[in-house]
Amino acid sequence: MPFQIEIQDKTISEMAYLAKIRETQRAHGPATILAIGTANPPNCIYQSDFTDYYFQVTKSEHMTQLKAKLQRICEKSMIKKRHMHLTEEILKENPNISTYKEPSLNARQDMLVEEVPKLGEKAATKAIKEWARPKSDITHLIFCTTSGVDMPGADYQLLKLLGLKPSTKRFMLYHQGCFAGGTVLRLAKDLAENNAGARVLVVCSEITVVTFRGPNETHLDSLVGQALFGDGASSVIVGSDPDPSIERPLFHLVSASETILPNSEGAIEGHLREVGLTFHLKENVPELIGENIERSLGEEFHALGIRDWNSLFWVAHPGGPAILNRIEATLGLERGKLRATKHVLSEYGNMSSACVLFILDEMRKWSAEEGKGTTGEGLKWGVLYGFGPGLTMETIVLHSATR
Repeated sequence: MPFQIEIQDKTISEMAYLAKIRETQRAHGPATILAIGTANPPNCIYQSDFTDYYFQVTKSEHMTQLKAKLQRICEKSMIKKRHMHLTEEILKENPNISTYKEPSLNARQDMLVEEVPKLGEKAATKAIKEWARPKSDITHLIFCTTSGVDMPGADYQLLKLLGLKPSTKRFMLYHQGCFAGGTVLRLAKDLAENNAGARVLVVCSEITVVTFRGPNETHLDSLVGQALFGDGASSVIVGSDPDPSIERPLFHLVSASETILPNSEGAIEGHLREVGLTFHLKENVPELIGENIERSLGEEFHALGIRDWNSLFWVAHPGGPAILNRIEATLGLERGKLRATKHVLSEYGNMSSACVLFILDEMRKWSAEEGKGTTGEGLKWGVLYGFGPGLTMETIVLHSATR
């Protein structure tokens, strides 16, 4: 009996010791966004010119009905301009990219493997400059893109471009799609809160070289994609327990969740083929989001005592005008609640995973201009939504850190 008690006491002691070690490994405070950076390719195309440009470069001007349809889509898109890596000169050098079905994956890959990390570097450099701490203090790197799958990946290439430590812990997310702007924050939150002193560099870099192609009479989903998507990269630095002498907290990441919406299989899909990444979209996507968004809000905010959705600041992925209109109507949002989302859609188009971080940057800029806290509205609590293939929804509860 005494022997058994001794073993039990030893076991309890060891468990307490392990628990103490675990406690010292964790941060004390919530994960916090400490800096934001964005970047776009220099080539800019105005939406009012895009239809003529698109049918010219794809040598499809004889397809007059499709041209008229694309013109209508562009007029309703809420987009003024977009940035694209592809130029007319590049398309002339790579004619297969401009067709609908000619093999072109090799040419696309050669561009993307090089350009996706480069665009990501521009955004990350801005975030690091704002953060104002040495690059050597970055402990983790998360890279997300829908373009240019390769080994070693874009995360490895970015580490080299930035000159980060070889021991930086890397996470590479390929082919997640539009919802992944929430995914990277969810992952960064876990890393920052469970690793004391961690500083996580997050980069989303999206270039539409992988999806650009000529029109097709039976694949109208692709035409919608040509009208909506643009190129851009965004970056944030996330960490817990900020150093008040140098770091400037922007947003606390309070909670994060992900779910696949019911009855949504096949609603949004992308398939990598010899012709590039093909885009497929069902018409009921806005309805699916509208049917589920209030329930997801309740699951995250009711425990906080929040039931008024107009009391939140909003960072919603700009999947397109129909989705934004459905969110506003379903939740009864006041005019201007999606102002930042609509601004980013107007100025840049849908940049897939990079979008929501652009919107966070707009929130912060309005704060500086209006003097009303990070949100530009003087609000304390906010929500970030990502929507994408699956149909997958990412929900992040935000708290303004500068009030």
